Amino acid sequence: MDYSTFLKHKPEVKAFFHDQTNTITYVVADPKARECVVIDSVLDYDQPSGTISHESADEVLHYIQGKGYKVAWILETHVHADHLTAAAYLRDTLGGKVAIGKHIQDVQTIFTKAFNDNDTACDGSQFDMLWNDGDTFTVGGLPAVVIHAPGHTPADVVYVIGDAAFAGDTMFMPDFGTARCDFPGGSAETLYASAHKLFALPESMRMFMCHDYLPDGRDTYTWETTIGEQKKGNIQLNENVEKEAFVEFRTSQDKGLGMPRLIIPSLQVNIRAGRLPNPEDNNVVYLKTPINSVFSKDE
Repeated sequence: MDYSTFLKHKPEVKAFFHDQTNTITYVVADPKARECVVIDSVLDYDQPSGTISHESADEVLHYIQGKGYKVAWILETHVHADHLTAAAYLRDTLGGKVAIGKHIQDVQTIFTKAFNDNDTACDGSQFDMLWNDGDTFTVGGLPAVVIHAPGHTPADVVYVIGDAAFAGDTMFMPDFGTARCDFPGGSAETLYASAHKLFALPESMRMFMCHDYLPDGRDTYTWETTIGEQKKGNIQLNENVEKEAFVEFRTSQDKGLGMPRLIIPSLQVNIRAGRLPNPEDNNVVYLKTPINSVFSKDE
């Protein structure tokens, strides 16, 4: 694909930082066409009380309404393990179609088994669109393409919209490195290949992260870099790092990581495109907590 034409289109990018999960939600727009997409939205979830609320999603909603934008797509870069998606809520309130990579089917298969969930279909039918690698779409007059970038999970995708690439959890800021690869279906070898696929994009292309975690030596959250800065300066995976060295590092690093605080509720909601399980006969919705299961690091 000739990405030089993408560089001629500069979308308006508005970021919303979610303090509780270090997640960045993006509204990416063509202001002339009054059309936008939302990438990686967040529900507020109070784990001790099991309470879901919509303050953060409503901030995004009110911004879009204030701009008078039509929502074309509500995009997921992958099934997140650290926050609950607000995709269903935003679709119900703003319209648009919810989309994710086609390999969501693999992730659904893994985690419906983990939760002994016999009610959730593993065909991706909860989403309006399942992307294949190389699928194209538009946001107003902006060209967009989907790049399958697995490794963190099997279903990760990167969205390139005009001169901006939205990396999801494939990579973090150059001074922080890369995403973990120890979730079921993850692979450091595969992440290495995905990163090099991204390195083939134009170096001047902007790149936006899904998270930032303030590495040592930095006191300000930031989430924008360029392909060239990642390619030359990512501390864990740049163009000069050999595959074997990265795999050894990533594997060792991941062994010391605990599970994300919200992984268990997040996965149950996110494989359903933001929908909650059906209420039980007492009209209450429940999320399961498996004990000594796939989420236990010693298992």
